[in-house]
Amino acid sequence: QVQLVESGGGLVQPGGSLRLSCVLSGSIFNIARMGWYRQAPGKQRELVALSHSIGVRTYADSVKGRFTISRDNAKNTVYLQMNSLKPDDTAVYYCQARVNDVDYWGKGTLVTVSS
Repeated sequence: QVQLVESGGGLVQPGGSLRLSCVLSGSIFNIARMGWYRQAPGKQRELVALSHSIGVRTYADSVKGRFTISRDNAKNTVYLQMNSLKPDDTAVYYCQARVNDVDYWGKGTLVTVSS
């Protein structure tokens, strides 16, 4: 079994920054990809950013140039640096990983962008 635990969410003013972290633990033999999704109130969950094991990174158009995904393979950790935050970025952010050919999700961390 694999567990994903997110941290780093909170309240931030528009234009501010936050850094989310997600630590994977358990029986990990292969991580194909790690990434972040988000779900705003009343909306469907959407992709924010993905980091593939081959080094490719994918971003949603709405966050390109503002968010950066990175990973520390030695620590089984993925990060999401979020800059120039907007009220529309308010959502629960979920960590997702494909580990040992199985998709796992974290429980989410709330990010609120408000003045």
